[in-house]
Amino acid sequence: MLRGLDISDMLIIDRLSLEFQPGLNVLTGETGAGKSILLDALGFVLGWRGRAELVRAGAAQGEVIAVFDLPAGHPARAVLTEAGLPEEDELILRRINTADGRKTAWVNDRRVSGEVLRALSDTLVELHGQNDDRGLLNPRGHRQLLDMFADAAPLIEASRAAWRALSHSRKALDAAQARVAEVKAEEDFLRHAVAELDKLSPEPGEEAVLDADRRLMQSAEKIRTDIARALQALSFEGAEGSLSDAMRWLQGVEAKAEGRLDAPLAALERAMVELGEAQSGVEACLDALTFNPARLEEVEERLFAIRGQARKHNVLPDDLGTFAMGLRARLDLLDGGAKGIKALQQAVTEAEAAFDAAAAALTAARTKAAKSLDLAMVAELAPLKMERAVFATEITPAEPGPDGRDAVSFTVATNPGAPPGPLNKIASGGELSRFLLALKVCLTQAGEGLTLIFDEIDRGVGGATADAVGRRLVDLARTGQVLVVTHSPQVAALGGHHWRVEKRQDSDSTTSTVVPLATLDRVDEIARMLSGDRITDEARAAARALMSV
Repeated sequence: MLRGLDISDMLIIDRLSLEFQPGLNVLTGETGAGKSILLDALGFVLGWRGRAELVRAGAAQGEVIAVFDLPAGHPARAVLTEAGLPEEDELILRRINTADGRKTAWVNDRRVSGEVLRALSDTLVELHGQNDDRGLLNPRGHRQLLDMFADAAPLIEASRAAWRALSHSRKALDAAQARVAEVKAEEDFLRHAVAELDKLSPEPGEEAVLDADRRLMQSAEKIRTDIARALQALSFEGAEGSLSDAMRWLQGVEAKAEGRLDAPLAALERAMVELGEAQSGVEACLDALTFNPARLEEVEERLFAIRGQARKHNVLPDDLGTFAMGLRARLDLLDGGAKGIKALQQAVTEAEAAFDAAAAALTAARTKAAKSLDLAMVAELAPLKMERAVFATEITPAEPGPDGRDAVSFTVATNPGAPPGPLNKIASGGELSRFLLALKVCLTQAGEGLTLIFDEIDRGVGGATADAVGRRLVDLARTGQVLVVTHSPQVAALGGHHWRVEKRQDSDSTTSTVVPLATLDRVDEIARMLSGDRITDEARAAARALMSV
């Protein structure tokens, strides 16, 4: 519920503070007094798009503060939570507009974006007027309104889940078909490349081993002679024989040397051991350098083949095996693609069937709700002196989507036998007002928590019809809050709370203000609405009669 509205330096408003109440709140005043400015200011603090120039002439900035009560479970609390704002029982919206056009907003003293304000406004206030394209006159919102009337939220969620599953299945099928088509275009290359690599069967690290073997065999003839000479020098005819003779001679005189030869003999024994290991190593090297020339040819051919495949496929020699696995996987995709695509096509068929069932259930619920809504509208239009008008909720096929495959539009025929047409194009001003009011009465659900604002919804009607409009507004206000801007004395007389908008002028300025009216003041205001500027006793008596009905 909107509890308070404070406006400073906006358009022709200097300072203004209003305290609204539950029930039916009416605002009256002469044409041009500034009633629309109040709605502009409220729309500004709620983040609605409106006039570009809002700051009062000569002021540095304008400011609007709106205070709402938030009962437990109010939809605005979910918006606050999603925006990371604290939940409180009181919601204070504040927005300023500087003279140079900059706008800044706060929610409970936390700075927020215009998007957050608009998200909150959708849960706080609903505006209805003959030129309102956000509400009932907008055909794009008719399906949503019918779904709310039908309590179709579970069916909509089921439809959305089925649509998500269908979209996922279709994307998976499209992706698989695209992959198979891509592989199919290079099938010849893949089969030839895989055959070559399978025949070659390269191993990781093989290229380095082959290169080392090749270089060793190529250099073997050059170094083998020197290695053989070294082995000869280390053999018994060379170093080994000399060391053996030296040890034999020293051992022959060791006993007479009084121990002085023990260390040299031990060193010679160690030298003989090291010499033996050297001989073994040199012999092994010499054996390794003994090769068949055909082996060198084999190594070179395989080395060149591995390097050639690596260059061909622009990969490292050691990565050829992994590369071949990738090519084989692409071929497996092609060879098994038909089977996989068949399974995906079956999944799409099943998802389509699930969506068709969910959409059909939603269509059935909408069709049933449309009949109920049409009957409810018949009951509402009769008291509004439109018993001969026909309201029809049309459901037509539409492109399938998350919310089913129905298009919904509210149509009317104002005269018997006349073809129905769009609500905002067939009805005249007064008729449209009554259609909108009746529709809102039918669609309003208890516990919405919205403040309903009707901007001259009674324009073009009078007498008993205006009285019927007022009584429907009273019905709407019984469980919530309704604000109505009106020129109708019959509607104003039914208000639970009444304000008069006044324009005041002096030599150099014009301002608009709002005055709360007590009972006697209300009598005079309603009498003015009945008779004009000159208020007579008869007009006052008529006003009292309207207020007492």
